[in-house]
Amino acid sequence: MTDKFEVTTENYKFNQHRECEFFPCHETKDVENFNCLFCYCPLYALGSKCGGNFKYIEGDVKDCSACLVPHRRKNYDYIMSKYSEILELAKQNK
Repeated sequence: MTDKFEVTTENYKFNQHRECEFFPCHETKDVENFNCLFCYCPLYALGSKCGGNFKYIEGDVKDCSACLVPHRRKNYDYIMSKYSEILELAKQNK
């Protein structure tokens, strides 16, 4: 047994759940690359700093229905790059 964990693929960055009653949960022209891995967007808590396509309705309700950032196959690395900001936010809410 080796001490190293060698990753030879990037399959962990993409998951699709076509049997889900809501699949796809956002309108898209690229169903083949619709990523369900981040079903609930971890960037939501970042508010206006999430980098997604959102709008505020009724004053302070964040509407992400037009956003595909967490659902694009290519955006895994972008989402992971924002985790330090999410952790800082969590520290403030101890």
